[in-house]
Amino acid sequence: MQKIVPNLWFSRNAQEAVEFYTSVFKDSKIVNTTYYPNDGLADFQKDFAGKVLTIDFELNGQLFVAINAGDEFKFTEAISLAVFCKDQAEIDYYWSKLSTVPASEQCGWCKDKYGLSWQIVPENMDELMKKPGAFDVMMGQKKIVIAEY
Repeated sequence: MQKIVPNLWFSRNAQEAVEFYTSVFKDSKIVNTTYYPNDGLADFQKDFAGKVLTIDFELNGQLFVAINAGDEFKFTEAISLAVFCKDQAEIDYYWSKLSTVPASEQCGWCKDKYGLSWQIVPENMDELMKKPGAFDVMMGQKKIVIAEY
């Protein structure tokens, strides 16, 4: 079992989000789904009766839990998920699927339609950053373009 499992809070759309993510990442699957009980819920939870509570899912072998809940919490840029890509084609693929908020794009970071931040970067980013002027190149990019380093 994986020792650390990210839990992601979604505002009433966890199932939609998980279905989206498992369609973007090829080696992915839904592992388990739990549901809210039909009775015994607090008044503020009554709308969730019988609906999805959590979904355990894997993206490229990494386990995550999606929590289906209310609007109390939102994602911020304080946390992001890094996707290390083998080449520019893979960067372009993930960028096209995940980046939906142009104002949030910077240095390979983007935000998806659920508000989750991603870093779409080449596997050899550390090596690229050792080149003269690499920091300035990165700071001027939204999506990483390897050929510019």
